[in-house]
Amino acid sequence: MTEPSKVIHIRNVGHEISENDLLQLVQPFGVVTKLVMLRAKNQALLQMHDLTSAVNVLQYYTSVQPSVRGRNVYIQFSSHQELTTADQNSQGRKGDQDSQPNRILLVTIHHMLYPITVEVLHQVFSPYGFVEKIVTFQKSAGFQALIQYQSHQSALQARSSLQGRNIYDGCCQLDIQFSNLSELQVNYNNDRSRDFTDPSLPTEQRGKSSQHSYGDAGSLYALQASGARVAFAQMGNAAAIAAAFSGGLPPGVTGTNDRCTLLATNLNPDKIDEDKLFNLFSIYGNVVRIKLLRNKPDHALVQMGDGFQAELAVHFLKGALLFGKRLELNFSKYPNVTPAADTHEYAGSGLNRFSNNAVKNYKYCCSPTKMIHLSSLPQDVTEEDIVTHLEEHGTILNVKLFEVNGKKQALVLFEDEEQATEALVCKHANAIDRSVIRISFSQLQSI
Repeated sequence: MTEPSKVIHIRNVGHEISENDLLQLVQPFGVVTKLVMLRAKNQALLQMHDLTSAVNVLQYYTSVQPSVRGRNVYIQFSSHQELTTADQNSQGRKGDQDSQPNRILLVTIHHMLYPITVEVLHQVFSPYGFVEKIVTFQKSAGFQALIQYQSHQSALQARSSLQGRNIYDGCCQLDIQFSNLSELQVNYNNDRSRDFTDPSLPTEQRGKSSQHSYGDAGSLYALQASGARVAFAQMGNAAAIAAAFSGGLPPGVTGTNDRCTLLATNLNPDKIDEDKLFNLFSIYGNVVRIKLLRNKPDHALVQMGDGFQAELAVHFLKGALLFGKRLELNFSKYPNVTPAADTHEYAGSGLNRFSNNAVKNYKYCCSPTKMIHLSSLPQDVTEEDIVTHLEEHGTILNVKLFEVNGKKQALVLFEDEEQATEALVCKHANAIDRSVIRISFSQLQSI
């Protein structure tokens, strides 16, 4: 058997089968970076972004017969480890050549300290010609984009001018290759993909990944296949991140981490539970699931919605005081928390804060403070009601009620951060007079 390779050899590819048909065949397994149709031989060569993706394709199709447009096709590893020719008329010649100019560029961004959006990429690449389509995606190797120009000449000029340059001073370096794809398929116009020739496309079908053909950038995409795992989008909300952190990410937050699961230790097992941990971690991102380790009652696994949100949680919560213990927080060796009877699911919870108003919630991210902010309060609530609701958690120094757009909100100042944190984890999502209140930390120093 041919040794594993990123390049997949597909046989019995009839003339009725298009490039897009083949892309759809492997779309759940990862990003396709090059595709060569060998029409004279009814074959195709398709290069995946990484070896793992290619192995997953072969593992799956050993037990499932792949069929395209009613025709059985046959898949195996290619003898090539890389596709080094873009000449689709080579008809299988094995001479290694440099990739030929193509109007679609594959762009990898290294040392990405700031989030990159479709708008940023369009601003960078449009001076060299009309950009028709952009698709972005995040893989373990980094943040990538496919950029389709109207003409080959524009792509050639862009690559010549931009290769190796930084988008921002000292970071976000561009590594540009010619893709072998002949056309990008864009289904949605949003922060991850854009068809500039068709502004009427919808923004997204809720809960679905916008570009399965090119990457796993989206909300959540699960594949039930051998060797595959649930993948969470790293930059699914890149526009919100860019808008909230336009002055730069917090120190130590890279924006490129792809580990979503955190190990929280040194918890107080007598007072902590999954819902209280959810209330705390949901300040920094959407929480997928939480598991308290029964054999280590002061340990818990917390799976965040994506790697960026996990980074924020570590940055802002590590060392925080909670129920008399100083929280230790690190990235887990496990990629996700396995669903089980003793695991609490939060993926579909309406209490996750980042499903809506993500920009606002990112802006509010901070370490625990003495001041908490209450919203969704009943209209007839009084300051005395609020004190009564929260005073068991510590000494309240001041309370201020106010209205925003006709809705009651409040600021509550505790004696220290630990008391405010306890009030938040215990009373967020609790009810005052049948109104489910929301609590977050405020960055204000005084009322």
